[in-house]
Amino acid sequence: MFDNRRYHSLTFRLVKQCTSSGTFASVLRLIFIIVAVFLAQSAAAQRTVSFPPEDEGVVYADLYGTGARAIVLAHGGQFNKESWAKQAKILVAAGFQVLAIDFRGYGKSRGPGDSDPEDAPLHLDVLAAVRYLRNNGAKSVSIIGGSMGGSAAGDASIASQPGEIDRLVFLGAAPNGPADKLKSPSLFIVARDDASSDGPRLPGIRKQYEKAPEPKKLIIVDGSAHAQFLFQTDQGDRVMREILSFLSAK
Repeated sequence: MFDNRRYHSLTFRLVKQCTSSGTFASVLRLIFIIVAVFLAQSAAAQRTVSFPPEDEGVVYADLYGTGARAIVLAHGGQFNKESWAKQAKILVAAGFQVLAIDFRGYGKSRGPGDSDPEDAPLHLDVLAAVRYLRNNGAKSVSIIGGSMGGSAAGDASIASQPGEIDRLVFLGAAPNGPADKLKSPSLFIVARDDASSDGPRLPGIRKQYEKAPEPKKLIIVDGSAHAQFLFQTDQGDRVMREILSFLSAK
């Protein structure tokens, strides 16, 4: 968060130093630089917010940055809202406002079905996040979902109003519902050898991808990392580049 005391202390020291050397122009220039740095840090800082899904309960989320273009980050079953911190900061630097949610049953979030989140109506948590951003000034809202969160994001698109969700990014995931009912352009990213105890994930994801309406894109990367674990591999930079390109496209 913005440290007011640190800002004034640093500004005072630099102004005193430059004034003693008689360079008024340098004083102004340094003040502008300091203000820019601290405002950038403040914009990237996170704060915790909460909002209700339509079926009761409360969703807690970390909000990063500001701006009219917003992104909801929906975590997988082995993760939580904090797991997106690195990606959130990259997205903020690219000009997006970012909201990383904890699904019901994670952190302090709660709601019907929270004792077994994978069978709960998690798409309602995603929709609540989308509507929170819209109600607070966002002009466009996209979703990046990993694994369980990707399925919830897809189901949220199916249940959403037309135009409510701008774009979808599925990481090692696909909607639980009928993919032909998706209302948003979709990017599917999956590792070629990603597998669960039931077998490879790629065939099922490809099947849903083929049903999804245009525009859409499927990217298959090397390796076996699942969903958000992709960011921890040598494919992580490529995955983020593909996401930024997709979300920034006109």
